[in-house]
Amino acid sequence: MLELSPVRAPGHAGLPRPSPDDSCMAESRRGRVRGLVVHTWQGINYRLRLATRADEPALRELIARSIRELGANDYTPEQIEAALAGAFGIDSSLIRDGTYFVVVLEGGEIVGCGGWSKRRTLFGSDARADRDDAWLDPRSDPAKVRAFFIEPDHARRGLGRLILEHSEAEATRAGFAEFELMATLPGKRLYERCGYVSGSPIQHPLPGGLLIAFVPMRKQAA
Repeated sequence: MLELSPVRAPGHAGLPRPSPDDSCMAESRRGRVRGLVVHTWQGINYRLRLATRADEPALRELIARSIRELGANDYTPEQIEAALAGAFGIDSSLIRDGTYFVVVLEGGEIVGCGGWSKRRTLFGSDARADRDDAWLDPRSDPAKVRAFFIEPDHARRGLGRLILEHSEAEATRAGFAEFELMATLPGKRLYERCGYVSGSPIQHPLPGGLLIAFVPMRKQAA
């Protein structure tokens, strides 16, 4: 897992540069310093760390802002507000398990979140009724990629990819050979660029008789 050490400049000698196909990271650099994942975009420094229970109030606000703005072209306001009652939100089991991460600015402000899970629940917050917290078997089950949200002012800076690549690496180290997720319509585009293959879209029921479209996706570990 992450070793929380002081932030050092991402331009530090020896940090690897992003791959050429990382199109969402123009003018950016990424790497590790003493186990800490660091990332810079046009002079703005970000770092990735484990989420904690103390982050939960800020995460709730971030998740709501993210889906309200970044999901506005794909979902109606009514769908978004209903989904925030269960389909979108914090799953505290990920924080307890140490598999949920946040991206923070140098001043500590959280501007992105996401992670992975070794439990069977595929998506949804603590408020979702049909949860399954049973453990997955890495020998036969795919790890679940979970709950990615980015602060709108920091979108399209490579932060989603940063969290995703770290989550995949952690799940692979835990023995998983495949990843599975339930994508929102705006999130689907990122996952496709990162090698995920779409299944048939589903219509997930929401409070008030509404439905919302999600897309199941999978990817084999490299």
